[in-house]
Amino acid sequence: MPALGDKAPAFKAVTTTGEINFPDDYRGKWVVLFSHPADFTPVCTSEIATFAAMRDDFHELNTELIGLSIDSNNSHLAWIKEIQDNIRFGKYDGQPVDFPIIADIKAEVARKYGMVHPSMSDTKAVRAVFIIDDEGYIRTILYYPQTTGRNFDEIKRVIEALQVTDRYGVSTPADWQPGKDILLGCPSELKGMNERINEQKGNDECQEWFFCMDKGDKYAARKQAAK
Repeated sequence: MPALGDKAPAFKAVTTTGEINFPDDYRGKWVVLFSHPADFTPVCTSEIATFAAMRDDFHELNTELIGLSIDSNNSHLAWIKEIQDNIRFGKYDGQPVDFPIIADIKAEVARKYGMVHPSMSDTKAVRAVFIIDDEGYIRTILYYPQTTGRNFDEIKRVIEALQVTDRYGVSTPADWQPGKDILLGCPSELKGMNERINEQKGNDECQEWFFCMDKGDKYAARKQAAK
């Protein structure tokens, strides 16, 4: 079963948009690879509709979507048509479901990614999310119960947080939202700790040497100016 920081397993698969070759077809892109237990089920329907409604939001983050279930391509296509024609839910108002959904009939991709949990089912994938960065590394893994739909704003927020971390070498605090304060790295040596202690005097954004915040936009501007 892959873990955080691992290279995402490679695969070729038949999908609703044709065959894909991962990661070769997605070089330089972030990817949300997600599985659902079954087509024509209520929670999964709400999720596919929401992904379709938010696809442009993910594209703005250089992020592509790939769905998966242990169903046939014909089942996927019939389900997509029903969703586009008849389902209206939340942000979804008939937008095309035009991202690939893998027809993983033999569960080959699902097993590579640890999406089959025998205690739940031997024949269905669990509700999983893998966020894979533009270098092909797994950065986030999320699992949800069969009865609980995913929080798509949270998936998007995690991608934004990871991209800010990669770009500026910072961390993001609890409940962080784009544009809000970020956390500076914690010194790992005595010299750095002492320098931080001196810097924190009179600095309201440094409450302790190990807990310093900064304005995200101002920090980004300073980093850019220093290049």
